[in-house]
Amino acid sequence: MGDRKYLTAEEVSERYRGAVSVGTLRNWRAMRVGPEFVKIGKAVLYPIDQLDAWDKRNMVACRASRRLIVTESDQG
Repeated sequence: MGDRKYLTAEEVSERYRGAVSVGTLRNWRAMRVGPEFVKIGKAVLYPIDQLDAWDKRNMVACRASRRLIVTESDQG
């Protein structure tokens, strides 16, 4: 991303590989959900640091399956 600090809605959609469309971002802005954004005139920009923070807030932690946990007694 280089020195850029903001992404457009189209770039945000690309960041999430199209899983979040520009239309979804528009709806989320109207409902005040989703990542934080800055509006300057008609321009809507998403600060990259806020997208990173939003990613962290939406991280889903998984625990290992019991079958995947190997103990020393299982190896013997």
